[in-house]
Amino acid sequence: MSARPATRSVLARTTRPSFARRRRRRRRLGGLLTFALLATLLAAVVVPRLPDALRELTLPLAHEDIIRQQAEAKDVDPSLVAAVIYTESKFRDQTSHAGARGLMQITPGTADYIAEKSGGVAFEQGDLASPQINISYGAYYLRLLIDHYDGSETLAIAAYNAGIGNVDRWVADAGGAGEFDRANDIPFPETRAYVENVTDRRAEYRANYAEDLGL
Repeated sequence: MSARPATRSVLARTTRPSFARRRRRRRRLGGLLTFALLATLLAAVVVPRLPDALRELTLPLAHEDIIRQQAEAKDVDPSLVAAVIYTESKFRDQTSHAGARGLMQITPGTADYIAEKSGGVAFEQGDLASPQINISYGAYYLRLLIDHYDGSETLAIAAYNAGIGNVDRWVADAGGAGEFDRANDIPFPETRAYVENVTDRRAEYRANYAEDLGL
């Protein structure tokens, strides 16, 4: 009579772990299926957005409505305005050690000059923190520089960085605007790099944001 309980005990020990193992396998299989479903859904949602997300990280664009508006008002290529903003501040409001402010990094002296020329009688330096004012003044200054150099946007970009006085001297040393070569006649490495960066970014904004910039 003592052998029967022992037999039941042995059976219990041999059958229960087998059932538990099957249950664990089912749980693992369910977990894997759930993970696979989530991965598929994530790929369907995220992967198509990757090019846009990467573009927004490497070539950001903000305030495009103001850029379009001010570029049209000042008769300046909106992709040039966007490229200058990117090169100056990467679309972040900031103040440089020299006091240049805002998205287009306008110095206090340049801002006062633009305000006087454009009739901004109520202008205050703090207004440069406003994207509307900053982009308006930056686009105005680009137009002024382009006109000053008889339509040469390369010289205007160089002057935006190095100042009119420097660029006027470089043009004179080169024998005139028609003889000016940005690779050889800009003595400041920073300004050479600046002109190249703005020119390259401008092409990228035209290629990637034509609709946003109204091109």
